[in-house]
Amino acid sequence: MHRAIGIAQNCVRATGTILLVLGIVIWTGHGAGLVPAHMLLGVLFVLSLWGVAAVGLRARIEYVLPVRLIVWGIVIGWFGMAQSHLLVGDLHWVIRVLHLAVGLIAIGLAETVGARVRRAETAVAGRP
Repeated sequence: MHRAIGIAQNCVRATGTILLVLGIVIWTGHGAGLVPAHMLLGVLFVLSLWGVAAVGLRARIEYVLPVRLIVWGIVIGWFGMAQSHLLVGDLHWVIRVLHLAVGLIAIGLAETVGARVRRAETAVAGRP
């Protein structure tokens, strides 16, 4: 289980970091052509989140966090696809900030689930 959570978390970290960089480039107006790549990477990000959640459920940690991560992945997918139609105009920056916050929260949730899985493994192994 240790290896699986490591791989899933590293996928979340890598895709999340690249998404942040691409998002900043797009947000500053220098990468409109990068939007499709950003969206595709967003799909991989959500799949990675679900991978972390699946490992969490398999490790039998309290189910609320992995389920929350699964639901949050759905929210990210919807929000990413719908954001161009929300608050169009001068207030669209609010949607962009919320999009960033939703992604950062997802990374935090994935890290929390990963930490709980590792803690559960340590408890099972009888280590302090």
